[in-house]
Amino acid sequence: MGKNEINAFLGAGTSYQGHLSFHGIVRIDGAFDGDIVSDGTLMVGKDARVSGRLSVAQLFCGGLVEAEVLAARKVVLHRGGTFRGSIRTPVLVIEDGARIEGRVDMPAPGEPVRAIAGPDADRSG
Repeated sequence: MGKNEINAFLGAGTSYQGHLSFHGIVRIDGAFDGDIVSDGTLMVGKDARVSGRLSVAQLFCGGLVEAEVLAARKVVLHRGGTFRGSIRTPVLVIEDGARIEGRVDMPAPGEPVRAIAGPDADRSG
């Protein structure tokens, strides 16, 4: 498979619940609920619905994502896309017509992307 080829695809009208881990590029055009862990790229199509916890290198969102997202490289919200939840990434691109509701945390250059501390996290140390 080539470097820019899609490794897996969850088509429109398909739903999946559980855990997904992958290398390379995965595109979701259906519904996914669960955890996604990858050193690759997740593409969420315009009619897709993704919810859960996502830890990926890159996220491209054209549909609905309701999640806690850690993206090591970049998040792009395309026109018509909606994001609800929390994002931690060094680069965030929001196109005209995209919507975002929630928290965004962008680490300083060179700082690693780590999980966002929630309201119940221990802040004593």
